[in-house]
Amino acid sequence: MNFNYLYLPIGVPTFHLESAGKEFDKSVALLKSVDDSVIVPDEMLLSLDKLHAFIDDKHPDFVVAQNITFANGAYMTEILRTLDCPVLLWTLKEPVIDGGRLRLNSLTGAYSAANKLASFGRPFEYVFGSPDDEDVKRKVAAVLRAARLKSALNHLNILQIGQTPQGFDFGKATETEMATFGAKLLSVELEKFFDIAKSYKDDEVSEYLEDANRRIVGLENIKAENVRDFAKLYKAYKDFVKDNDIGALSSRCWPDCFTAYGTPVCAVLAILNDLDVPSSCEADTYGALSMYMGQFLTGRPTFFGDPVSMDKDENTVTFWHCGTAACSLAREDTGARAGVHCNRKIGPTLEFGCKAEPRVTIFRVGKKADGKFRLFLSTGEALDKPQQFLGTSIVVKTDKCAKALVENSVKNGWEPHFVVAMGDIASEMKALANMLGIEVEEF
Repeated sequence: MNFNYLYLPIGVPTFHLESAGKEFDKSVALLKSVDDSVIVPDEMLLSLDKLHAFIDDKHPDFVVAQNITFANGAYMTEILRTLDCPVLLWTLKEPVIDGGRLRLNSLTGAYSAANKLASFGRPFEYVFGSPDDEDVKRKVAAVLRAARLKSALNHLNILQIGQTPQGFDFGKATETEMATFGAKLLSVELEKFFDIAKSYKDDEVSEYLEDANRRIVGLENIKAENVRDFAKLYKAYKDFVKDNDIGALSSRCWPDCFTAYGTPVCAVLAILNDLDVPSSCEADTYGALSMYMGQFLTGRPTFFGDPVSMDKDENTVTFWHCGTAACSLAREDTGARAGVHCNRKIGPTLEFGCKAEPRVTIFRVGKKADGKFRLFLSTGEALDKPQQFLGTSIVVKTDKCAKALVENSVKNGWEPHFVVAMGDIASEMKALANMLGIEVEEF
């Protein structure tokens, strides 16, 4: 994916240019250190003509507009008139307060710029402070990661396999709705994959069986016929993903995988998650979209599941699902064990508790009753806990009150599937939601 962004140090030449020049150099160094795809002007843009000349032939994915000194609202108007992309507005701290004249007057310029951004109806991120400030560096880095994710979503093909089960329609996506995120939605019936899988000869899936045995502990304990049929389904899914450049997928599972095919898809989805193809079950496409976001920002598979238990004394919420979690999330002492489905008693599924993580983010792209999108967001740590129930589970000690999280999210009508990302990506998710015009509900 090609991604680039512009650094626009706007201002006028009537302020203290020596101070401005030092901030310019430090700002360039900071931006290159957090994301070197930045396009930087050779000099500060201290006139509208210089600004126009620099941006006129550019097509960036993102803009960092910094008041290197005061600049009136015409500068931001020129930026918004020429460039159609998200903006981070950056105000510099006044370098010296000594009773003399303002060296930069950056903050007043920011008000002028923000007024224009609001007038144009353009959402924007904002940061105040010197390039030397660690909080500034963290904020800039988080917003740039969010901008990269937004750009990646514009190139995402997300696959919806089959229909949601009865009563699970909250996960069903449409092409029009998915366009809110820039992604392209493809829909294929589950039976197509059954037919493809059944067409394979046993020797055509030997490499898939070998791969699965490297990842999953105890496949030899599962009925051989089911393991063979799992490998065929694994090949069918993986080949389709590769041939159609699929970046994430949701798959219908019950009852069809048991009744029409005879083997669950759980372990297939688990391995795809480890292969950097975020994959959700029960055809929850917005769950898969959420998983993609989390995996993009952390570089690691996410956990997808239901909140099934809350312990107010431990301040924990347990998330669980039948057995689709990425094998790499399993505790070291058990590994990713093979098992049978808790209800249907057919395998292979995955059976394990997830390993501890010092920081995790719980989130989900969901919908309000009026159909508008919203983002659930909470943070905490994943505790060192064994498998809680048959299937896969992760126990999260939330930063805020777990009891209030459960009560309020139920009252607010949130969907029953959530994503747990391995890392604190709350700042990035809030920035992304702002860029997309989506409301955030923090718990």
